[in-house]
Amino acid sequence: MVLPPSKKNTEQVAKYADMFSALGTEPRLRIMQLLLSAHPDGLVVGDIQAELDIPNSTLSHHLDKLRNEDLVLVRRESTFLRYTANTEALQKLLQFLYAECCTRNKALKPQDIVQLCK
Repeated sequence: MVLPPSKKNTEQVAKYADMFSALGTEPRLRIMQLLLSAHPDGLVVGDIQAELDIPNSTLSHHLDKLRNEDLVLVRRESTFLRYTANTEALQKLLQFLYAECCTRNKALKPQDIVQLCK
C-alpha cells in the first residue's frame, strides 16, 4: 500500500525543487562553484563580476535568485556586499538526494558518490 505524501514532505520537495531551479542556469552554477572555491571567506560582487565576466545588472539578478533560495549568504562590509555559499543549505539539499538514492532504494552506493567528489 502506497501512503500519500505528507504535507511536510510535499513542502520539502517544493523547497528543494526551487533550489535546484535556481542552480539550473549556467551563470548561477558558475557563481556557486566560484563561491565554494572561495569558501569560507566568500567574494565581493566586483570580484565575482571580474572572475566570471557577467554584466553587473545580470549578476545582481543571479545573486538575488540564489539568495532568495537560501543558497548564498550576503553581508555588508562598508560599501561592499560579500557573498558566501550557504554550505548548510547545500548540505541539506545533497542529503535530500542522498536519502532517496542511497539509503531508501540503494540506486547508488555511498562510496560511489564520495569517489565523484574526490
